[in-house]
Amino acid sequence: MILVNTDYISGKELEMLGLVKGSTIQTRNIGRDITQGLKTLVGGELSAYTKMMNDARALATKRMVAEAEELGADAVVNIRYASSTVMQGAAEVIAYGTAVKFH
Repeated sequence: MILVNTDYISGKELEMLGLVKGSTIQTRNIGRDITQGLKTLVGGELSAYTKMMNDARALATKRMVAEAEELGADAVVNIRYASSTVMQGAAEVIAYGTAVKFH
């Protein structure tokens, strides 16, 4: 499966199959909150949250690819990511794009 953030793939003629998406909602861990809260006192990257969001993006991408495969897609073009707070302490990550088949 080819994944790109452009609306084309060089050298390929594409048939649009439709919008595909994958999402996940991640919640913070109370222990992680305490240690990351202390980190804000000295500054720097909140690595536990960086890992959590990277894992969430990977899972959302995997779910998007599974939806594209169900449509018989060869690729997903114009991929975008978005995140939003669902409730205090929980964030949604969504990956979406257009499933396409090669001609």
